[in-house]
Amino acid sequence: MTPTPEPAVPASGSDYGELEAQLKVFASEIGGLYRAQKERAEQLETALAALKVTYLETIRSLAFVVEAKDAYTGQHLERCRAYGVALMAELGVADDHPDAEYGFLLHDAGKIGVPERILSKPGPLTAAEWRIMRTHPVIGYQMLQNIPHMTTAAEIVRCHHEMFDGSGYPERLRGEEIPLPARAFSIVDAFDAMTTDRPYRAALGTDHAATELARMAGTQFDPEVVKVFLPLIDRLPALST
Repeated sequence: MTPTPEPAVPASGSDYGELEAQLKVFASEIGGLYRAQKERAEQLETALAALKVTYLETIRSLAFVVEAKDAYTGQHLERCRAYGVALMAELGVADDHPDAEYGFLLHDAGKIGVPERILSKPGPLTAAEWRIMRTHPVIGYQMLQNIPHMTTAAEIVRCHHEMFDGSGYPERLRGEEIPLPARAFSIVDAFDAMTTDRPYRAALGTDHAATELARMAGTQFDPEVVKVFLPLIDRLPALST
């Protein structure tokens, strides 16, 4: 004969009260852990933001030291950084290359390895001097290539004199063989050079500079990146020239 199961004994009011109290304690502990974790995350985010500012200022100082002989250069570097950051954002790739702005600032860092007599020569360079001058992208790349979180920056330094049609240096890369951030930099670098007063010529207007960029699209510059940059010109950060 199968024994008849005993009926379940309903929980008493005191049992429910104890369970409810335990759940409240558990919920309070979970809430406390969440708030503490959120606070730590906010503190870490603040610390990382401060570290990025410090890192950028250090890079900026290094770039200015390398090119301190020319008052124009410091302003040019800062404009290239700001314009380059704006163009990378417009291209939708800024988050993929967070260190690009360091490369924009340090693009000519390799000139530290070029003799002063060549850098400061008032007249045209000889063929031998040009061969030496054209080593500066590789020198700069070698300076940066093993620094953590500077992969894109190093590629910009290495490739900032390459041209879209393969006629640049040091490796005669062409088209998409040139990293996108370097293709973007070459455009903002040329735009700033054209629209800035120099001792030997007056600045071009932005319309004239835009016409020149469009004319050289497909030869010196990536035509697709030029198409993105031209409408951006009127929205570029207003910086001192």
